[in-house]
Parts: sequence; structure tokens; C-alpha cells
Amino acid sequence: MSAQPRVVSLVPSLTESVARTVPGALAGATDWCTHPAGLDVPRIGGTKNPDTGRIAALAPDLVLANEEENRADDLAALRAAGVEVLVTEVRSVPGAFTELARVLAACGARSRPRWLDEAEAAWASPPPPGGRRTAVVPVWRRPWMVLGRDTFAGDVLARLGVDHVHARHAERYPKVPLHELRAARPDLVVLPDEPYRFTAGDGPEAFPGLPCALVSGRHLTWYGPSLAEAPRVLGEALRAAHR
Repeated sequence: MSAQPRVVSLVPSLTESVARTVPGALAGATDWCTHPAGLDVPRIGGTKNPDTGRIAALAPDLVLANEEENRADDLAALRAAGVEVLVTEVRSVPGAFTELARVLAACGARSRPRWLDEAEAAWASPPPPGGRRTAVVPVWRRPWMVLGRDTFAGDVLARLGVDHVHARHAERYPKVPLHELRAARPDLVVLPDEPYRFTAGDGPEAFPGLPCALVSGRHLTWYGPSLAEAPRVLGEALRAAHR
């Protein structure tokens, strides 16, 4: 592999990380790779339905994937076509830093980027939570799905003083009926704007009488440059839900 390989990214947060750190390395990205703004590379479909033939035709040295965001069958098809695939597993904030360093090195980064140091510093001393609270954290509706066990977003919230009530569920993203979510009697409901785009008019009305925090999905679920500001941005949104 050359010093700066041709990289196709199937993970929006990794796309942003590589674009910021190794300019010119990206040879393709998904339709959902929205950062950095104005990224001008070939688009190869979604994270769940990439065009594997188009990816292979781009002749990448490396494809970046994630065990949660991308389907095993697609990754197997790429490997069968002779494409090297690097698969990340990120289920905690420390794990994100480890995997980011591995990815950037594989993509030809000559040194550790400043944004990664800033992100680690931000999470070494996040804003004090002012007491712990419980939360239900939907990530989809119709049907309702929530954060379950062993998730990156769950670890992010825990470090900000929020313990989500399904953290010990057998599934990582369980489907839970709305009446059960309400019956859990959490201190608040955390509603991110991705993967489902919860808004002030779409989500809070399902939880009458409960404080709802509308939060940035990019700061809650992405592991990349956004990690540097995530403690502050998420902390402000969580505190605003109780004002």
C-alpha cells in the first residue's frame, strides 16, 4: 500500500476524520457523508446499501467500515473482489480514540491530528453533570427503538451523567412499545436528530409530562472531529431540558 492510499469510506464519522487529517486520500464516500461540507468525492450509495461494484471500480487501496453501520454481506462482497476492508468496532469513548488512531494511520496520516488530541482532552474532563439522571433514548419510531446495551452513544451519555434505562437490555437496539417507554418513568427523554430526525414537533408529544432533550445526533453518535465539542454541545442540550 502506498504512503497515501486511495480510501473509500462507508462510515460518515470516519469520512470526516480522514478528510480533515489526510486531504486527498478519499476516493469515495456514502450519500450520508455530510461532513466536511462541500466534500467532492464520488458517492457510492448508503451505509446499508453501498454499490459494491462501483466501489471496486474506484480501485481503492482500502475501504473503511464499521461493524454496526455496515452489513457483513457487503463487506464480504468487497473482499471477494480483492478489496482490503478495515472494520472498526466502537462501543465506548476510549474505544473511539483507539480506533480513530488505527484508521488514520492506515490511511497514511504522518502524525496524530490536533483535533484528536483536543477531543481526548475534552473527554478527560467533561462538564460536571450536576447529579445523575435516568433517560429513555429513542433512535427510531414506527416502531419505537431505543439504545440498549453496549453502545457508543450510551457510553457518551453515561459520561455526561445520564444513565439510559435499557443499558442492560439483551439487545443493543431493542424495539420497545411506547407504553413501556413511558412506564419506565425516566427523568428525561433524549431525542437525537439521527438516525431518526426527532424534532420539537415530532417526538416530545409522545412523552407527555417528561422533559425532552433534543440533541445533535452527530455529537451523540459520531466518532471523529465532532468529539472535541460533543461534551459541551450535548451537556448544554441536556441541561436545557430541565430548565
